[in-house]
Amino acid sequence: VQLQASGGGLVQAGGSLRLSCAASGFNSDYYTIGWFRQAPGKEREGVSCIGTNWDSTLYVDSVKGRFTISRDRAKNTVYLQMDNLKPEDTAVYYCATDFEESCSSSILQYSYKMDYWGKGTQVTVSS
Repeated sequence: VQLQASGGGLVQAGGSLRLSCAASGFNSDYYTIGWFRQAPGKEREGVSCIGTNWDSTLYVDSVKGRFTISRDRAKNTVYLQMDNLKPEDTAVYYCATDFEESCSSSILQYSYKMDYWGKGTQVTVSS
Protein backbone atom coordinates (compact mmCIF):
# COMPACT_ATOMS: atom_id res chain seq x y z
CA VAL A 1 0.00 0.00 0.00
CA GLN A 2 1.51 3.30 -1.07
CA LEU A 3 0.20 6.84 -1.22
CA GLN A 4 2.04 9.65 -2.97
CA ALA A 5 0.95 13.22 -2.33
CA SER A 6 2.01 15.95 -4.73
CA GLY A 7 0.97 19.33 -6.04
CA GLY A 8 2.05 21.58 -3.21
CA GLY A 9 3.81 24.87 -3.74
CA LEU A 10 3.97 28.56 -2.98
CA VAL A 11 0.91 30.64 -3.81
CA GLN A 12 -0.40 34.05 -2.90
CA ALA A 13 -3.47 34.47 -0.73
CA GLY A 14 -6.59 34.02 -2.81
CA GLY A 15 -4.85 31.64 -5.18
CA SER A 16 -5.49 27.97 -5.89
CA LEU A 17 -3.64 24.67 -5.82
CA ARG A 18 -4.69 21.13 -6.58
CA LEU A 19 -3.14 18.37 -4.53
CA SER A 20 -3.00 14.81 -5.83
CA CYS A 21 -2.87 11.59 -3.84
CA ALA A 22 -1.83 8.74 -6.11
CA ALA A 23 -2.55 5.30 -4.68
CA SER A 24 -0.72 2.10 -5.57
CA GLY A 25 -0.87 -1.44 -4.32
CA PHE A 26 -4.61 -1.24 -3.70
CA ASN A 27 -7.77 0.05 -5.32
CA SER A 28 -8.55 3.31 -3.57
CA ASP A 29 -12.15 3.22 -4.90
CA TYR A 30 -13.08 0.87 -2.07
CA TYR A 31 -11.58 2.79 0.83
CA THR A 32 -11.81 6.10 2.57
CA ILE A 33 -9.10 8.57 1.67
CA GLY A 34 -8.39 11.51 3.90
CA TRP A 35 -6.35 14.68 3.63
CA PHE A 36 -4.61 15.99 6.72
CA ARG A 37 -2.27 18.87 7.37
CA GLN A 38 0.28 19.93 9.93
CA ALA A 39 1.50 23.47 10.36
CA PRO A 40 4.74 24.28 12.20
CA GLY A 41 4.25 24.05 15.92
CA LYS A 42 0.73 22.71 15.59
CA GLU A 43 -0.89 19.34 15.83
CA ARG A 44 -1.92 17.47 12.73
CA GLU A 45 -5.53 18.15 11.76
CA GLY A 46 -7.98 16.51 9.44
CA VAL A 47 -8.99 18.59 6.42
CA SER A 48 -11.28 16.41 4.33
CA CYS A 49 -12.18 12.84 3.50
CA ILE A 50 -14.01 10.98 0.78
CA GLY A 51 -15.81 7.76 1.46
CA THR A 52 -17.05 4.83 -0.55
CA ASN A 53 -20.81 5.33 -0.17
CA TRP A 54 -21.68 7.50 -3.16
CA ASP A 55 -18.31 9.19 -2.64
CA SER A 56 -19.57 10.94 0.46
CA THR A 57 -17.37 13.84 1.50
CA LEU A 58 -16.62 15.70 4.69
CA TYR A 59 -14.70 18.90 5.38
CA VAL A 60 -13.38 20.64 8.44
CA ASP A 61 -15.24 23.91 9.00
CA SER A 62 -12.24 26.09 8.19
CA VAL A 63 -12.07 24.87 4.57
CA LYS A 64 -15.76 24.42 3.74
CA GLY A 65 -16.69 26.23 0.56
CA ARG A 66 -13.03 26.59 -0.46
CA PHE A 67 -11.70 23.02 -0.76
CA THR A 68 -13.14 20.18 -2.83
CA ILE A 69 -12.14 16.54 -2.59
CA SER A 70 -12.75 14.17 -5.50
CA ARG A 71 -11.73 10.83 -7.00
CA ASP A 72 -10.41 9.88 -10.42
CA ARG A 73 -11.05 6.16 -10.57
CA ALA A 74 -9.20 5.67 -13.83
CA LYS A 75 -6.04 7.08 -12.25
CA ASN A 76 -6.55 5.60 -8.77
CA THR A 77 -6.04 9.11 -7.49
CA VAL A 78 -7.81 11.44 -5.06
CA TYR A 79 -7.56 15.19 -5.47
CA LEU A 80 -7.92 18.13 -3.13
CA GLN A 81 -8.78 21.30 -5.02
CA MET A 82 -7.94 24.26 -2.82
CA ASP A 83 -9.34 27.65 -3.81
CA ASN A 84 -9.24 31.04 -2.13
CA LEU A 85 -6.22 29.96 -0.12
CA LYS A 86 -5.37 31.79 3.07
CA PRO A 87 -2.06 32.15 4.93
CA GLU A 88 -3.47 29.95 7.68
CA ASP A 89 -3.70 27.09 5.16
CA THR A 90 0.09 26.93 5.14
CA ALA A 91 1.12 23.44 6.22
CA VAL A 92 2.47 20.11 5.08
CA TYR A 93 -0.44 18.19 3.59
CA TYR A 94 -0.69 14.42 3.83
CA CYS A 95 -3.08 11.88 2.39
CA ALA A 96 -3.94 8.72 4.25
CA THR A 97 -6.19 5.71 4.09
CA ASP A 98 -7.52 2.98 6.30
CA PHE A 99 -9.18 -0.23 5.22
CA GLU A 100 -11.78 -0.17 7.98
CA GLU A 101 -12.62 3.45 8.73
CA SER A 102 -15.45 5.35 7.08
CA CYS A 103 -15.25 8.99 6.08
CA SER A 104 -16.42 10.62 9.29
CA SER A 105 -15.75 13.45 11.67
CA SER A 106 -14.04 10.87 13.86
CA ILE A 107 -11.15 10.25 11.46
CA LEU A 108 -10.74 13.96 10.83
CA GLN A 109 -10.53 14.51 14.56
CA TYR A 110 -8.46 11.42 15.36
CA SER A 111 -5.98 11.03 12.51
CA TYR A 112 -4.20 8.20 14.29
CA LYS A 113 -7.05 5.97 13.15
CA MET A 114 -5.61 6.02 9.63
CA ASP A 115 -3.13 3.20 9.07
CA TYR A 116 -1.42 4.16 5.83
CA TRP A 117 0.17 7.52 5.13
CA GLY A 118 1.96 9.08 2.23
CA LYS A 119 4.80 11.55 2.43
CA GLY A 120 3.61 15.11 2.69
CA THR A 121 3.60 17.97 0.24
CA GLN A 122 4.31 21.52 1.40
CA VAL A 123 1.72 24.23 0.81
CA THR A 124 2.78 27.79 1.54
CA VAL A 125 0.36 30.68 1.18
CA SER A 126 1.84 34.16 1.30
CA SER A 127 -0.14 37.20 2.40
